[in-house]
Amino acid sequence: MTTEQRIFNQTEALAEALRILAEEPETGTFTIHGEPPSDQLRWFIDGLRRELERRGHEYHPKPIPDIRLVLSVFPHDRPVRYRRKAQATFVVGITEFPERPEDILTACYPYLLYALANLVLILIPGEQGPEAHFVTLERGHYGILYRPGEDDLFFATIYERLHPLAASRLVINNVFRTDLEPELWNGDEITQQISRAGKRLEAMNLLPAPFPVHELLSEEDLRHVKRLYGLGGLSYGNLSARKDRHRFWMSASGVNKAQLEVIGRDILMVSGFDPTIPAIILSVPPNVEPRRVSVDAIEHWMIYQQHPEIGAIVHVHAWMEGIRSTEINYPCGTLELALAVSNTLAQEPDPTRAVIGLKNHGVTITGRSMDEILERIEGKLIPQVPMS
Repeated sequence: MTTEQRIFNQTEALAEALRILAEEPETGTFTIHGEPPSDQLRWFIDGLRRELERRGHEYHPKPIPDIRLVLSVFPHDRPVRYRRKAQATFVVGITEFPERPEDILTACYPYLLYALANLVLILIPGEQGPEAHFVTLERGHYGILYRPGEDDLFFATIYERLHPLAASRLVINNVFRTDLEPELWNGDEITQQISRAGKRLEAMNLLPAPFPVHELLSEEDLRHVKRLYGLGGLSYGNLSARKDRHRFWMSASGVNKAQLEVIGRDILMVSGFDPTIPAIILSVPPNVEPRRVSVDAIEHWMIYQQHPEIGAIVHVHAWMEGIRSTEINYPCGTLELALAVSNTLAQEPDPTRAVIGLKNHGVTITGRSMDEILERIEGKLIPQVPMS
């Protein structure tokens, strides 16, 4: 493919992605999986179902193969696992705790994996009634308080938080093409910068250890989770740097960011996005078994396409005071999050030297080069991400 063809194709891909995002999110179909084990959970499920139907969602007593949303309800001591028939199915695990845990995120997070869910909604005792706590795979967490006599407001608020997550469009498929130029099979100065940056981020303690899911799941379930979320592994943080107008190098999913060495395995060339699949297109050497690229590749692609002056991007699970932030906790790997971050960048005085917050998740940092980003942020990031 010539440079001219690549530019044309990616310009068209950006236009199609923006067209898709301009469409109204689908309300779609939903079902309820499992029996509520208590009166409180039955009240919660019934209220959520009424709100979904009121907003135009179509209830199916039994799941159809391409069901859009599954409310999977189960006792906290006997989680139920709903196995999807289609990648686009969004599963919300729902349960309740008999007592309030000391650390809500730590107590709730494993239920994502127990239930093989995209999101868990856990009812926790509060002063005035149950609190509904959202927890996402990216460690986003926030609670919604119940006030006596305000059931309608409670469920409407939950819906407003739930719908953007369930209606988001994932881009986690990868298409590998063995068309990387031979002179790049061993990398270049840009990949060397990325490799050095991974080591520096590790030294700054900005790449926290992955959640120990292997201790919670069998090998079969762990493989299912990796396929479900489009992950080559489970770890946090990623780095990328522009190669040319429409291509960029990016760290692979699940790799040790302090040991980014092999091209096609640890660092990959993102050469495009195909909105018809949808999928990230990767150019790799012919002699390497490639890993999946980071799930955040669509976000980086959108930023590079809309902001051609940006040369590098770092994403870490940390925070910085006084920064602009996205307003909705969209899942990683979605077109919606990609556009939200790119649009927020456009509001910055200098998008090439910006720090953008991803609500309840972390920060995306742009720069002219990878080295320049690390010089700017050293000693300025806060490890704890604020939740709201």
